[in-house]
Parts: sequence; C-alpha cells; structure tokens
Amino acid sequence: MTISNLKQSRPKSRKGKINWARSQEADYFANAVKLYRQGKYDADSFRRFRLQHGAYGTRLADDYAMVRVKFPAGEVYPHQLEKLSQLSEQFSIGSAHFSTRENIQLHWVVLEDVSEIFRGLAEVGLTSREACGNSVRNVMCSPLSGVCPDEEFDSTPYALATARFFLRNPMAQNLPRKFKFNFTCCEKHGMVRMVDVGLIPQVRQQDGSTQKGFKIFLGGGLGNRSFVGHQLEEFTPEEDLLYTSIAVVRIFDRLGDRKNLARNRMHYLVNDMGWEKFQNLVLKERAIVRATQSVVTKLNVDDTPIEIKRPVKISDESGSSIPDGYARWLKGNSFKQKQEGYYSVFITLEAGDITSNQLHALSEIIQDFSSEGLGRCGFTQNISLRYVHDDDLPQLYSKLLQVGLAKSGALTMTAPIGCSGTTSCNLALTNSHRLSKEIQRKFLELKLDEDDDLRDSSIKISGCPNSCGQHGIATIGFFGGGARFEKDTYPNYMMQLGGRSDGETMLGVSSIRVPAKRVIPVILKIIELFKKNKKPDDDLKTWIHRVVSGVDDSEIKSIDDLKKLLTPLILPPSITVDPDFYADFGSDTSYHTKTGKGECAA
Repeated sequence: MTISNLKQSRPKSRKGKINWARSQEADYFANAVKLYRQGKYDADSFRRFRLQHGAYGTRLADDYAMVRVKFPAGEVYPHQLEKLSQLSEQFSIGSAHFSTRENIQLHWVVLEDVSEIFRGLAEVGLTSREACGNSVRNVMCSPLSGVCPDEEFDSTPYALATARFFLRNPMAQNLPRKFKFNFTCCEKHGMVRMVDVGLIPQVRQQDGSTQKGFKIFLGGGLGNRSFVGHQLEEFTPEEDLLYTSIAVVRIFDRLGDRKNLARNRMHYLVNDMGWEKFQNLVLKERAIVRATQSVVTKLNVDDTPIEIKRPVKISDESGSSIPDGYARWLKGNSFKQKQEGYYSVFITLEAGDITSNQLHALSEIIQDFSSEGLGRCGFTQNISLRYVHDDDLPQLYSKLLQVGLAKSGALTMTAPIGCSGTTSCNLALTNSHRLSKEIQRKFLELKLDEDDDLRDSSIKISGCPNSCGQHGIATIGFFGGGARFEKDTYPNYMMQLGGRSDGETMLGVSSIRVPAKRVIPVILKIIELFKKNKKPDDDLKTWIHRVVSGVDDSEIKSIDDLKKLLTPLILPPSITVDPDFYADFGSDTSYHTKTGKGECAA
C-alpha cells in the first residue's frame, strides 16, 4: 500500500476566541521579583503572589520556578504551541510537560526569567494566572466533548465561559485551597466525580421543548485522602449553572478550613458536614445568589461552532509505503468520532514530556491535519488532534514518526500516568516520573498495547501519598514512599488496586508495598495471574474489581490471595547482593528521602 508525498501551502493558524492574557502582569511579576531579591518583599507574601500568577516552586531550589500555563477547556492553537516551543528553548530546559489538568509546564526557569515567559504567553493570548495557588484552577473539559457519540451536547463553550468568569475574579483569589471544575461529554470520559464540581451535559423535554442543562457532582477530590463526589440534583438547567457555581465557591470560601493544610480542600468540608446538610446549604445559597446577583453577572457562552475545514493537500506523483506499525498505532491511539469520516488521534507521550522541537512540529501537524485547527489536551498527560479525516490517517502517522511522536498505546494501559516526582516536586519521595517511562518502554516492547484484555485498564503513579498522579482511580495505582531493610533505605510504593472513574467511580484498595525496582515484575505477575484465572469475557479491570470485592470464584478469591502470590517478588535483598535495588530510577546513588515545603501540589 502506498501514499502520496504531500506538498502543500500550510493553512494559516486559527486564533482562539478568547484572549486569556494581560500583558501588564509580566511587569508586575518582574517588579515583585526585584523587591523580593532586595529583601523588601517577605518570602511568604512573595510565595502567595508567585503561586497566584502560576509560578510553582522547584524542588529544593529557591532560584528556579516551574511555570504552569493554562489551556482552558484543553484548547491550544498551533501558534500557541509554536510560542511555547520558543519559550522552552529560551528560558527552560528545551522540553515541556503536559499535566493531567490540561496545563503545560516549563521547568527549571530562573526566577528572573519568569516574567519574560509571561510576556511571551501574552503575545499569543495565554496565561498562567491562577494555575497554582488557592484559587479556581484551570477549568477542564474532556477532549472528546463535541465528538463523543454518547454526549447530549458539547459542553466546551460552557467550560470556556466558566473559565473566563472565574479568571481574576475577586471571589476566587483567596480560597481556603485550590478549587477545580471538570466538564465532560459523558460520565465515562471525564472524571466528574473526582473534583470539586463535575458537570455532565444533559437535556430534558419540558412543555414540548428541549431544555439544556447539567448533571452536577460536588465534593469529589483526590489527595492524601480521596472522596467520590455526590450528585446535587436530578437536573440543573443551564441558566442555573453560574448561580450553582457561585454558590458552591462562596460556601467553600466561607466555611472551608483555612488553618489545617491537610484538611482544607472542599471534599473535607463536605465529608465533615455530611452530604445532605451541604446539599441543602448549596440549594439555599443558590437561591440567594439568583435573587441578589446583578443582571450583568452572567456566563457569556459562545456556542458558535468552529468551522470544520479539511486542510487542502496537493500531492505529487511520487509515493512511499506506509511505515510498519501503522495498524498498531491506529488501534491504540485513535477514537472514531460521531462525525462521519473523522477521528480523534491521541499523541502518546512519555509521562507527559515533549521536546521544544516536537512542540514546533506539533504546531505544524495540527495545521496540516486537524480540520478544526487546534489541539485538545486531556486527563492523561497527552494531546489530541480532532477532526482528522480517515483518508489522512496514514500520512499523519508518517509525519508523527518523523518527529518521534508516533508511539502506540496512548489509549491503553501501556501509557501510564506519572507525576513529576523527585524530578522537580518538593513533596515527592520517589521518582514516579521515571518509573512511568520505564513501564511504558517495557510494555511497548512486550506489545501489551495490542492486548484487548488490557486496553481499558490503567496504571497511575504518584511520588507521594498526594494524588497528582491520580493513583487512587487507577486499575493499578502506586504512591511513593521509603522503606528500610536492615540499615539501608530503598524507594518503595504502596500499590492500590481496583480504582476507576469511568461511570462506576470507585477508589482503589490498598494492597502491598512494592519496592520501586520490583514494580514492573509485580504488574507483569498480576497480568499473568489474570490470564490464568479470567473468565471468557473478562478484561483486567473487571477481574481486578471482582478480586478486590472478594467475589471472584477462581483460585484468587480476594485481595489477600493475590497478596500471598505477589509477596515473593517484593522481598528485599541485602545491599551487597543487589545494590541497584536500593537506588531509585534515574539515580545511581543509594536512596534517601529528602523533601521541601509543599506548595500547591497538582
């Protein structure tokens, strides 16, 4: 099979509907850094200012920052990726990192250069304002919103409107802790029960007409202790969306715990108060908001559809064969849209990392292949191109292959989530970031991305008990810590099993502690036991769910049975027998735990 070598005049990059930036904020930040260096701005006040503007502290290094750039609703345009490529090369380390919350992060930026990044972001309408700190964080929306066959309507315009309303809004500048909104297409694709406010679009018939609205979940959240959210009411009309949002933020602002850092997320407030009491408080507060807010306080929802226009390609007479691996890549990286003839393609990254050169290439690829002219970030440290015509998929694969972005398995278990871990985070105890990459490389080598029994399962890793890596909702999740054998310490993970967020949301069950260098053998052993004991229609996720629920009827009837079979793999050797066991991934020295002061986690 052959394809044409395509030559084309690249279409002009589309501009975003909303300019999120304020150019003067770069000057404010530069002046604040100057005052801080002169000792005229105390450290705690500067820290709050820095976080509010999206500059996060870097591990044990006061002179550097991580700049977290927001993509509201996950939308990012080619010219913005091109600018990020330039900024990464000029002021960061020549690479960037996609997070699980539709942000991109530039690491190891000299503090004095942060304002220069802000200036560059403002040129393309981007901001990092309130990407950190005790505020409403980046408002997320599923990358499948607008293309999912199971959705009632596209919630993207509502996510953008909500983000615009709360950005720099005085009511959201000094909350007890961070606050998160997630919009989605359907319950399967959006983690709506695991955030402060999760929203699924719904419609209902009333008086012969169709009314838009949302199913709203409140009080969910991941962390050292995680909670599943509660549904507020059967149906929330779209005109009540803003009133409900304001009411919940006001209640959290008024009643949230501002003293106890470990318990000041809203899900603790809901848990301590009790759901029914909190629910009634929200409904009463909403009535007050509805009656007292000015008529100018409203969501400006722009639901004008983006023009879908397939990029024009002019082919020459020469041709080339489709490279090997295309079928494998297509299976593990593409999603068939509800729009006839179009696919969403997810780019596989290693733990969210991408080089500045690849950002530049991705900017051009989006222009060449996405009929909507933009990229959409998601919840799993990657980026998708939507509205790719099925006839263009082979050429897209070839182009991705040229720039090192054609790894398969983006939508499978072989693309684990890994937080930044000890590569940059002050709180991290293990290098979860590197472990995620090691798992991905090994599993792709074993071609596990082609195994349908594993496709819908997930592996998620955090470098500490906080849930930046979402370990609590993974089929197999890990969070880092340290352990000791005799006099020597080694990196260690608590393994949790059976978590999920795709409809039937539940938190994982803690099982055994696994040394870092035994994580891959343990996962492979679980897969081996699954293959041996599965029923004909089982996938790994279903089987593990039965095991942790204690209802499987194979030789492994419960999690205790599984632990007994895994225990021989996790026994530590002495350091003289296996010194590598005592070093974390990415390190050639013996392990030690060393942390700094935490700031705003995920």
